[in-house]
Amino acid sequence: MRLISEQQLGNRLGSLSETAPRIVVTGNWASPKRALEILDANLESYRVFMLGSRHPISSRPGVRYETPFVGAGMRHSSALDYIPMRLSLVPRLFAISRQPDVVLIHTSTPRDGKVSLGIEVNVLPAALEVARARGALVVAQINPRMPYTFGEGEIAMDMIDVAIEVDQPLDTTEGHSSDGRKEQIGEYIAHLVPDGATLQLGIGAIPDATLGRLVHRRGLRIWSEMISDGVLALERSGALDHEHQVVTSFIGGSEELYKWADGNRRLRMFRTETTNDPGKIAINPMMISINAAVQIDLFAQANASYVGGRIFSGFGGQTDFIVGALHSAGGQAVIGLPSWHEKSKTSTVVPLLDMPATSFQHSVVVTDQGCAHVFGRSQHDQARLLIEEAAAPSARDELWDAAERLGLADSKSGTKPSDDL
Repeated sequence: MRLISEQQLGNRLGSLSETAPRIVVTGNWASPKRALEILDANLESYRVFMLGSRHPISSRPGVRYETPFVGAGMRHSSALDYIPMRLSLVPRLFAISRQPDVVLIHTSTPRDGKVSLGIEVNVLPAALEVARARGALVVAQINPRMPYTFGEGEIAMDMIDVAIEVDQPLDTTEGHSSDGRKEQIGEYIAHLVPDGATLQLGIGAIPDATLGRLVHRRGLRIWSEMISDGVLALERSGALDHEHQVVTSFIGGSEELYKWADGNRRLRMFRTETTNDPGKIAINPMMISINAAVQIDLFAQANASYVGGRIFSGFGGQTDFIVGALHSAGGQAVIGLPSWHEKSKTSTVVPLLDMPATSFQHSVVVTDQGCAHVFGRSQHDQARLLIEEAAAPSARDELWDAAERLGLADSKSGTKPSDDL
């Protein structure tokens, strides 16, 4: 690795011979903003491959976005090339169809001949390996504020061609506004989590509400695609099993969380192929996968990716963890969502999705109305439980009518034969 100036980096990037080179960039809460500015100032056209971009990226002509998980920085752009794919399979893209011409990473300062990818490991190790194999350029933005985390995100310095030093604050998350409905959902979900369970939770008001109610559990483990500040509450309350490491692939939260992560040997940052492998997920006992959705239909199919007919996010790790949890001994795949969308004044339990399904065959669907235990039920009983236990009361008559049209109920009384499970 050779330290260079920002001007030298600009010259190096500007001399790339490829037309519209593909730049794989650290995403989510660890975007290397200064290096991206230098990139944009020195390349007329390029393609940026990034997961979960949180900030706007250059929108001028000549810049294209590629991602399997859409963040706010790309969400409404006509330059977006969304790639529908399970997160566990994304690393294959770099070797098969989306080979990187440049990999631009955001790292810690060196320790013992290595730097750390810090709070964002994810798909980056795979991109780095392919880049090294094909002689592509690897650039690091080295930041003293990036935590040094252990695991598969530790990178030997000779894997990096050139680097710049930038002292830049990391992105943090603000507290999630909650309401009574989401608090109720968190309460219901918490009752599904026994002592000794292994948890996968995302970020948002519902996971936060759930975690806040688990501080009195004991022996909990974490095997998750990502973690946020809720894990700190479990750590400090003694809810976590200290004999097991906290396993994740990326982190997003407060500065306090990042300080906890820095040099923490109990935290292991693994690459996506490890954390999101359904087979590895299934090995964890009582794996409880907790994910959100925008809609759930009467066939128990969830849409967590599309809003208003446009891609909003993507599969992420939802499909990986649902499959893994269902194969875990005592595991459950939980979907949580409010029963009613206040802004549009519509039910989130719908007759049939009109957008692509993100996931299906869940164990439990939880709303502010209750828990619909749908796993192993007939399609008629699934529909009945979703209407009676999960849907908003004001939507139930219309849903019963729809269930009859779809062949899922004989009448509004819901008298289909019950599977006694």
